[in-house]
Amino acid sequence: MTKLKIKTGDTVKVIAGDHKGSEGKVQSVFIAKNKAIVEGVNMVKKHTKPSAQSPQGGIVEKEAAISISNLSLLTSKGETTRVGYRMEGDKKVRFSKKSNEVI
Repeated sequence: MTKLKIKTGDTVKVIAGDHKGSEGKVQSVFIAKNKAIVEGVNMVKKHTKPSAQSPQGGIVEKEAAISISNLSLLTSKGETTRVGYRMEGDKKVRFSKKSNEVI
């Protein structure tokens, strides 16, 4: 299993692919598939059958997973950065390699 540098709740920017340039918050991460779902990015139309939750059925727009390799973490100033790890006391923390701030 690979260690991913992006976690749920991070603000990321899409750096490659059809949605290049768009930003959003990570809603969930699929470690096995190396993919993440980002809020408002990679929207797809899903056809749903009528059910108890949606008696009407119809076409629903929702986010599809996007590859982690196409995402880059954003700093508090809104610039893309790579992620590093270091020990601070006895805690392991993630930090921005561009601004050296703890994420």
